[in-house]
Amino acid sequence: MINYGGELIRISPKDSKKLEYSKNNGLSWNARCGGSGNYGKFIDLMDNGKEILATTEKGLFYSTNKGLSWNVRKRG
Repeated sequence: MINYGGELIRISPKDSKKLEYSKNNGLSWNARCGGSGNYGKFIDLMDNGKEILATTEKGLFYSTNKGLSWNVRKRG
């Protein structure tokens, strides 16, 4: 889980192919993205300044829009 842009962003505990976000310090969670075969399961998230980095089962991806969409940085 990371704190990014005023939101908490986490890998869903129910489905690691999905991300969730919270705007109320984790009291409630909403779907952010998920289910794409392009990146597979999320393994880890990292705040990298102007982008979020995600380690996935298919490589390293980055997002510049709080995890709404992802671009490949390096294929695994």
